[in-house]
Amino acid sequence: MLKISSLKKLVTDSMAIDLGTASTIIAVKGRGVVLDEPSLVAINEMNEEIVAFGLEAAEMTGREGRDVNVRAPLIGGVVADFERTKKMLAYFVKKAKTGGSNISLQAVMSLVSDVTHVEQRALLHAAEEAHIGKVFMMEEGLAAAFGAGVLPTDKRATAIVDIGAGTTNIAIVAKGSIVHSTSERYGSHAINESIATHLRRHRGLQVGEETTELIKTTFASTFLPDDLSKSMTVRGRDVQTGSPGAVEVTAGEVYPIVEGIVRRIALRVKDTLTELRPEVAADIYDRGVILTGGGALLEGIDQYLRSFINLPVTIADEPRYATVNGLLKMFEDEKLLTRVSRNELGVFQNAEIPFEV
Repeated sequence: MLKISSLKKLVTDSMAIDLGTASTIIAVKGRGVVLDEPSLVAINEMNEEIVAFGLEAAEMTGREGRDVNVRAPLIGGVVADFERTKKMLAYFVKKAKTGGSNISLQAVMSLVSDVTHVEQRALLHAAEEAHIGKVFMMEEGLAAAFGAGVLPTDKRATAIVDIGAGTTNIAIVAKGSIVHSTSERYGSHAINESIATHLRRHRGLQVGEETTELIKTTFASTFLPDDLSKSMTVRGRDVQTGSPGAVEVTAGEVYPIVEGIVRRIALRVKDTLTELRPEVAADIYDRGVILTGGGALLEGIDQYLRSFINLPVTIADEPRYATVNGLLKMFEDEKLLTRVSRNELGVFQNAEIPFEV
């Protein structure tokens, strides 16, 4: 006789997986978000073995051992390094499971709207290798909409702008499906890259990821700071001498870098809103735009966008978790899940893993 507890270990979780460029977030039915870690792997260059994943790998960034290199296997929301994405996903899924079981019944994963068949198949196979029995794929914009509180039964249209680290997804959702979407392989991480480029070119200082993130969280604002002279000391490597060096960076220096990137996202939103059918445009005029994703946490981005597009702009509750929460809601309605998933027929028809008792 199997005890109930050991049966529970066999029939484990229905999982929602938001595999992002910067972070992987996993939520489990009945438990909510159980994992939120950087999408990173640390690799030993001598034997190509992975020595750490996620948070552990992130802690090595910039201070790796001589033979260790920290890499992001996903770029722009898609698989750039298949083998390492597969291993990273398997590690995260195992960590997120209850009872350490190897079987997961089903998972819903998000994908960017302009994903190719090849990229989609790479994600499906990565999930299959992570011992997930049945995988459903769903567009990120739709998942973010459901996670932001848009009801699948709502026949009026809602605009969702999901700003991730490596991608920005703009989706117009009505009656539980996407009526229009566009995706840009460009997101809030561009701010970090632009800060690093600016310091290298104009201040002669090479800085690491940890430092650019600190500058972003200290100074990044989409509106002109009250005190432009507010400054911080930034340390790094002097480009000319190669020695350790430091420069003073001001809020006024960082502002135009941030504004340039947010403007590019805002322009994309504005352009997308000009491509809508009259009824859909009328709905958006009334309802405005909902912001989701980590980029929605950038200070003042809602005000900036509001003045740029002249429409109401709101930020979803817990914007970073909007996509994963939307994916999780799919398990409450199997019919809806089947309708909204974008699975290629044939790829996964016989992929359910049989139970071994």
